[in-house]
Amino acid sequence: MDLQSIKNRFGIIGNSPALNFALNTAVQVAATDLTVLVVGESGVGKEVISQIIHATSSRKHNLFIALNCGAIPEGTIDSELFGHEKGAFTGAVDSRKGYFETVSGGTIFLDEIGEMPLGTQARLLRVLETGEFIRVGSSKVQKTDVRVIAATNRELLEFAEKGRFRQDLYYRLSTVPIRMPALRDRQEDILLLFRKFVVDFAERYKTTPVQLDEGAKKLLVGYPFPGNVRELKNLAEQISVLSTSNNIDSLALKRFLPEKVGNRMPMLASDAAPQGEFANEREILYKLFFDMKKDVTELKKMFVEILKNPSLTGSASDYIKETLNSEFHSNGLDTQTILPQQKVGQPTSNQPSFIQTPNGQPVLLNDDEIYHHEEIEETLNIMVVEKELIIKALRKHKGKRKDASKELGISERTLYRKLIEYDIDNL
Repeated sequence: MDLQSIKNRFGIIGNSPALNFALNTAVQVAATDLTVLVVGESGVGKEVISQIIHATSSRKHNLFIALNCGAIPEGTIDSELFGHEKGAFTGAVDSRKGYFETVSGGTIFLDEIGEMPLGTQARLLRVLETGEFIRVGSSKVQKTDVRVIAATNRELLEFAEKGRFRQDLYYRLSTVPIRMPALRDRQEDILLLFRKFVVDFAERYKTTPVQLDEGAKKLLVGYPFPGNVRELKNLAEQISVLSTSNNIDSLALKRFLPEKVGNRMPMLASDAAPQGEFANEREILYKLFFDMKKDVTELKKMFVEILKNPSLTGSASDYIKETLNSEFHSNGLDTQTILPQQKVGQPTSNQPSFIQTPNGQPVLLNDDEIYHHEEIEETLNIMVVEKELIIKALRKHKGKRKDASKELGISERTLYRKLIEYDIDNL
């Protein structure tokens, strides 16, 4: 069967090289029983590839079933795919055949294969390698002859590296990978598809098909379509139903396009940051710690610069002194004098510089000590830093837990628990 016949039979519109390559690969592999993995973003038409493979294969007279692995609850997916025996679990009042048993001789399309639980992945791998499976609650091995076509909008190899997908299953599924191009990668097909959709909707709603002027065509082709063909079809239907004119210009088209286009990459919900209150606390503490370290480093540089050049303007010196004193006081110090004991603007040659320590004893600084200073590595122990930040927040808000917890970005209940954990008296 030639490529144009395939497009006509399955209603495929477009002539982009990437699309033609995917369709040709599907037709070539249909004559075999090789496992196929269809990869592509949501809305690009991955299921049509599975239909083409089944319809042009020797299994075309047998059953074809499409399953969305993400739509089947984790607790029942094994039963759905492989069946179960009576009494295998609560509610199993009768024995039931699974899809691998009922579709034997046909084709199973497993969409969103990346959402399949790891335990089910192991069972699927055995089916692919040996053609054997076991019903839930049974010990009897059964045989099946099913061709598996899988699809995903995720990068399964990255999932495998993170331990969320079996690497051996990935390589077993991707015997023949077929990548469906995104709509933005086949711009030459956008106007053809749009025209087909508006004609179909005009027939359905008994209206006249809308027409795009040149400006609207350029705008439509330049839009990235994160929802791919599905989004383009929805857009065509909206325009066909809601437009007050059959002639659409760029301004009229903009009303139907989203103002902001989100990230085109699929979002991995389970790849997000660790859940729970502790994870939130940890992120806040890390941020506060590194911000504080950066501020202290800057203050050190300012301090040395003042000692080297005390002829700075009075306002700048006062501001820096107040900043340094505030920073030291917040860390438990009581520094009273930071700059050399002289009037601002007077020469400092041959005069010793000193700072006053918390116990009131002056410490002389020679030139080497002024111009060469050593940075001391702060502790990276998160518990120590967390305790210091809690104490700092309580002192800042004069012991008010509600204000301190708000400052730290944690709940008052969590703060109370931390006070007990670190044996901190309410300040």
